[in-house]
Amino acid sequence: MTANLSKGNLVRFCHFSLFIFHFSLFTACEEPKQTKKVEPFSGPIEEINDVKMLFSEAAVLKVKMTTPKQLRYTNDNRKYPKPVSILFYGPAGEEVTTLKSDSGKYDKAKDIYTVMGHVVVINKQKQEKLLTPELSWNPVTKKVFTEKPVTIISQLTGEKLYGMGLDANQDFTNYKIRKPTGVFNVEATPY
Repeated sequence: MTANLSKGNLVRFCHFSLFIFHFSLFTACEEPKQTKKVEPFSGPIEEINDVKMLFSEAAVLKVKMTTPKQLRYTNDNRKYPKPVSILFYGPAGEEVTTLKSDSGKYDKAKDIYTVMGHVVVINKQKQEKLLTPELSWNPVTKKVFTEKPVTIISQLTGEKLYGMGLDANQDFTNYKIRKPTGVFNVEATPY
């Protein structure tokens, strides 16, 4: 077998060989590229506007929550970055208690809703107002609680109760301040 190389083929072969040589020189001189570690996306996967959530028992409305915006994350946690308004209803469907806050969140793993920032709760039946920076609600146990400072103001007498921490049922008709402080009226009982 004889190789039949013409002068034109030889020139092309030399050019191709020089090209490969130069290309390998240039690529060999480059600094190795650094790989960047890509962090998984941690932002919201869903954004919903004008949210209205209803919680009911035996087809009777118990709680209604409204907020202008909800952000949902991959772990199904939710944030409510705008004001949150919650209405708690009694057995006859009447509004018993209202709650307003600056923002809120939902922890899916714990099944706990928490509202934050200037939380104001008004119990219409008892005519009492609760002020606290943070309040949590467990929809399974129907309990409301906080570890934060609380102030309860009677709109009938003007009495103010202060304390650290609170436990209550979800419509705030019964509550217990964990560490109460303040001055309040006590009726004297004869001995």
